[in-house]
Amino acid sequence: MDFDALFNAQLDQLKADGNYRYFAELERQCGKFPRAANHAADGAVRDVTVWCSNDYLGMGQHPAVIGAMCEAVQRTGTGSGGTRNISGTNHDHLLLERELADLHGKQSALLFTSGYVSNWAALSTLGSRLENCVILSDAGNHASMIEGIRHSRAQKVIWKHNDYHDLEMKLRALPADVPKIVAFESVYSMDGDIAPIRQIVEVCEKYGAMTYLDEVHAVGMYGPRGGGVSEREGLADRITLIEGTLGKAYGVVGGYITGSAALCDFIRSFASGFIFTTALPPAIAAAARASIAYLKESQMERARQRRQVARLRAALDRAGIPHMLNDSHIVPVLIKDPVKTRMLADYLMREWDIYVQPINYPTVPKGTERLRFTPSPLHSDEDIDHLVTALRVLWKQCALAHAVA
Repeated sequence: MDFDALFNAQLDQLKADGNYRYFAELERQCGKFPRAANHAADGAVRDVTVWCSNDYLGMGQHPAVIGAMCEAVQRTGTGSGGTRNISGTNHDHLLLERELADLHGKQSALLFTSGYVSNWAALSTLGSRLENCVILSDAGNHASMIEGIRHSRAQKVIWKHNDYHDLEMKLRALPADVPKIVAFESVYSMDGDIAPIRQIVEVCEKYGAMTYLDEVHAVGMYGPRGGGVSEREGLADRITLIEGTLGKAYGVVGGYITGSAALCDFIRSFASGFIFTTALPPAIAAAARASIAYLKESQMERARQRRQVARLRAALDRAGIPHMLNDSHIVPVLIKDPVKTRMLADYLMREWDIYVQPINYPTVPKGTERLRFTPSPLHSDEDIDHLVTALRVLWKQCALAHAVA
């Protein structure tokens, strides 16, 4: 059988639908964020401005984070030595877990190799090990949460996105004596909307449900110490499990959960995604701890980032460029067509030295394709003006609809 022919047939269909993903070859340049070197297919190299990074605060190039990683490499070497269960638990891992527990005001924390793995491992373990468990999942949840729930084989109930009234109706319909887990996010990455956490928590407390909150797009960004939306709203102590990432605002890599000592020990003891994978290098843990500790104290990055988000939104409004309104740091510009979205992204890169990755299916539903902009504190006012000028020209050239005043 010609397996390559089978592969290529589906790839060709993906391209015909406009959903094939082309990756730009970028080289991050230390100290120059949000600039990066773009390596073109013809060998040419030029600087571009990155507008879609999840390194939201530029901490991946912060001197304190770089210094901590370099020091740890010199002190411990490069690898971790194995899984945490065999030879891979290092002092730096435990120091980081203590830092994370303190960040969210929890008894304990558990480190994973990515945010995807932490969601997948925690939800699949909870759902499979708690007898007759029912997991109630927000309709907008991330793929990692969906996969974790699916792998658990627990009963799944989907509630309408951010609709706590629908959640209550579905909780009320379940037997009182079955374990119930309500899984949701604080900031949803594609629309940038923020969950009504207080109302969700109150409903969960009313029906004795465990709250599982994904804060990956919020940690480092919100709250007086960067503990996320739950910290900003004064609700972290009422959340059973808070999950987060080290690969976005903290500028490194890895994921984690925080909660009670018993909860974290339970996941540590039963989660295959923790037990059977090589631990993060100690240098990664040291860099992440430095980033978290820094952002617990510094407000400058968050304040500057909020200013630049507001400036971009105001400039888009003046230019008549439609963008989705939300209260977060994510600025989605809907195009609603995969081919046009790809074309606009290519034109921005080719003619304006602006890099923004088109967002299409399956990341977002078909018909909601978009360009997703994430202004950082290191984007200058001139960067914003340049971006909006480019978009204004494109909107005119492509005869795209303007926002209604």
